[in-house]
Amino acid sequence: MGLMNEYIERKMSASELEDELIRLIKEYNAKRETYLFLYASAIGKPIPDISLTMDDYYAIYDMLNSKESKQLDFYIETPGGSGEAAEEIGRFIRSEFENVNFLISGEAKSAGTILALSGNEILMTKSGSLGPIDAQMKIGRSMVSAYDYREWVEEKRKEANRTRALNPFDAIMVAQISPGELKLVNHSLEFAKDLVIDWLAKYKFKEWTKTENRQIPVTEAMKKNRAKEIATELSNHARWRSHGRSLKINDLENIGLKIFRVDDDPDLSDIVYKIQTITRLLFISTSTYKIFATEDEKLLKQAVEMNAPPTMPNQFANQAKVVEFDISCSKCGEKHKMYAKLVNDPNIDDELQKKDIKPFPYDNKLLCDCGFEIDLSGIRNEIETTTGKKIII
Repeated sequence: MGLMNEYIERKMSASELEDELIRLIKEYNAKRETYLFLYASAIGKPIPDISLTMDDYYAIYDMLNSKESKQLDFYIETPGGSGEAAEEIGRFIRSEFENVNFLISGEAKSAGTILALSGNEILMTKSGSLGPIDAQMKIGRSMVSAYDYREWVEEKRKEANRTRALNPFDAIMVAQISPGELKLVNHSLEFAKDLVIDWLAKYKFKEWTKTENRQIPVTEAMKKNRAKEIATELSNHARWRSHGRSLKINDLENIGLKIFRVDDDPDLSDIVYKIQTITRLLFISTSTYKIFATEDEKLLKQAVEMNAPPTMPNQFANQAKVVEFDISCSKCGEKHKMYAKLVNDPNIDDELQKKDIKPFPYDNKLLCDCGFEIDLSGIRNEIETTTGKKIII
């Protein structure tokens, strides 16, 4: 039986899953004699804040600032994001800890790969993957790969030279591109590459003193040249064919990166796969989309449900005694009829519960029959702001 099914059969609540995650982090720390920081995003959830952002940097700074440990292992799972955020996080943790290793068991793409290359060592399971490097940029309302964007523009330029025309849609899109935007795209690509070269030479190759075969002393120039070779390969999208390509252990070793294979240590791999499974279960069964956790504390970002309670005219809002609303489970679609009581009147409970309308939960969490936990804190805030009253549980 797989780990996922094992935990599902235990029918653990969200709080029990969180406790299990902290327990596993402590177990990992004891095994590795380190301090593990977990940063994981729910890759695939349609939430704009999934990517690596400067807000993440501030959360990481707050949780890791002035820690006594000098050894940090950083579990990272992200679809990518801001190269600038990766740089800030990398600079910060390198200033706080003497030795930093990155643990990859899921996906750490784009800016996540850039950050992982600031480590002294990269630890990976068979399921882990990095990706080609280039920062994602905000173009219009979307986050796009800087490389893919530049390639599209170049493709359209060649097409226009060849045919002397573009189809109306492409013509409209190209007309909105400014020279400054194109310069920013090129700078972003070079920024990512330069950052990787600097970090590889300074940290990943720190202990590289002699060549493997000829045992020749390694100079700083040799470290820099090897770093350039690796950065060039990682930014060679013509080789990888896709910005989202998953680069596994063998791919990375083939371009000159040494990887610590977690699966070679059965006890360690068991802990790591369990950590990965718990994070996935939290993403699947709750509205959580980002997790920051150490053995000492945790921070979970949760998406606010889009199903809002009915809007009341402002002139009547402060007279309301109860607010009724419907909320649908984003996992199974089941609709729940709910009420929030604003006055201490037990008759309201008797009347509404006879109609199978559920009272507002004390912890803002509604557990659907399918097992998904719905976060109602956004709805609570809207009700209390609109009415000027506190919900009575």
